[in-house]
Amino acid sequence: MMLRNGEQLILAVVLPLLAMVALVVTPLLDGYGTSRINMATPGIFALCAMSTAFTGQGIATGFDRRYGVLRYLSTTPLGRAGLIAGKVIAVLAVLLIQVVLVSVVALLIGWRPELSGLVPALLQLFLGAIAFTALGLLVAGTVRPEATLAITNLLWILLAAAGGIIIPVGHLPSLLQPFIEVLPSAALGDALRSALIDSQFNISATLILLAWTILGGLGAVRWFKWS
Repeated sequence: MMLRNGEQLILAVVLPLLAMVALVVTPLLDGYGTSRINMATPGIFALCAMSTAFTGQGIATGFDRRYGVLRYLSTTPLGRAGLIAGKVIAVLAVLLIQVVLVSVVALLIGWRPELSGLVPALLQLFLGAIAFTALGLLVAGTVRPEATLAITNLLWILLAAAGGIIIPVGHLPSLLQPFIEVLPSAALGDALRSALIDSQFNISATLILLAWTILGGLGAVRWFKWS
């Protein structure tokens, strides 16, 4: 259903690929100590996770509430926890397709990741997807669908531009760094760059993602409204 939705397909696949190409052909990432494509690709993976798990699932779930789909689901044994688990599985399935497509395009452009960092990167991408899914469901289950649409799209723009996904936190304005580095977007971006560029497991970023996962999941289970 997600892949049949043209708007979500653009958000999940087209925009991340366009962003990667733009980062490669412009000097935005110059001076960060590695090639443009090596620097851009981890951030694009993080952007894919946020697009699908937070914005895409948030909007879809919000309008499922509006059209009464969730009200029917509420009469089944699924429950809130089951709904969240199902949404996470759907996100991971789409994210797998995104990762394959982005990886193929990046490798053709010249991406050369650290092979020893692939497994940590996949684990952290998995954790990031769960965190963003929980946060997307929290928003979609507590506010009106129109508000969900506005909030998720606005946050996508803000986090993509200045949330530490594309540009590392250390290169953003120093006054904002303490606030940005605790965001799930910055944590996921930093974790993937550490794994794929430096072949390191970023413990602090992983703990931040884990905290957002727990808080978002508990909040969604506690306050999610079916209608």
